[in-house]
Amino acid sequence: MRRRRGRARFQPFVLAAAPCLAGALMTPDGVATAGGMTTPSATARAEQAEDATRARGAFMKAYQVFMHPRCQNCHPAGDTPLQGEDSHVHDLLRLRRGADGNGVLAMRCSNCHQAANSPGPHTPPGAPQVGDRALPAEPRWHLPDPKTPMVFQGRTPGQLCRQLQDPKQNGGLTREAFVHHVGTDPLVRWAWDPGEGRTTPPLSHDDFVAAVKEWLDAGGACPP
Repeated sequence: MRRRRGRARFQPFVLAAAPCLAGALMTPDGVATAGGMTTPSATARAEQAEDATRARGAFMKAYQVFMHPRCQNCHPAGDTPLQGEDSHVHDLLRLRRGADGNGVLAMRCSNCHQAANSPGPHTPPGAPQVGDRALPAEPRWHLPDPKTPMVFQGRTPGQLCRQLQDPKQNGGLTREAFVHHVGTDPLVRWAWDPGEGRTTPPLSHDDFVAAVKEWLDAGGACPP
C-alpha cells in the first residue's frame, strides 16, 4: 500500500512537468521555443542590440570616407564626374558616363587619366587596372556602370548603408567581395595617393577597411 501511494504521489508530478519541458525548450543559441515559435532570450536580444550599435558606429566611421571628395567625385548623382575639394562639376570638358562608365565617343576618361598620377599639382590623376602587369599598365579611371551607378553624392548614412548592401545596386557584390573591393581596388586605394594638391580621406586606408569589415561582421545594421 505504501508503494502504491508513493507512485500515486509521484506520477502527477511527472505529468505536470512534461508539458513544461515540451512547451518551452532552450536552444543552444539562447532562444526559447514555445509552441513552434522562437523568441530571443534577454541575453540574445542584448547581444543583438550591442552588435547593431557597433555596426552603426563602424559604418559612420566609413561614411566619412565615402562622402569625401576623393570618393564622392567619382560617385555623382548625375552622369558627369565631379572634381575638386568642393565637388564641382567636371570643368573644361563636360564629360558623360557612357555605356561602360568611361565616357562617350572621343571624350573618354582614359584620354587624360592614365594608369598613374600626372606630375605636378592638380594635374589629371590616374590608377592602373586591377591585376594589370602590362608595361605600360592600362588606365582604370572611370565612373561606375550606368546600370549600377553607385551614387554617393547626397546620400544620407541610412540610404548609403542600405545601397551598399543591395546586390542590385552595388554591382552584385557579396559582403566578402565588398570588403575585398575596398581593400584592394586601385581606384579605391588611389584616394590615399591622389597626387599633388589634393586632400586624402579622414581615415587611413587600413582604418577605413577595418571599419567596413567591422560594420559587416557585426551584422551590417544601418543608421536610420
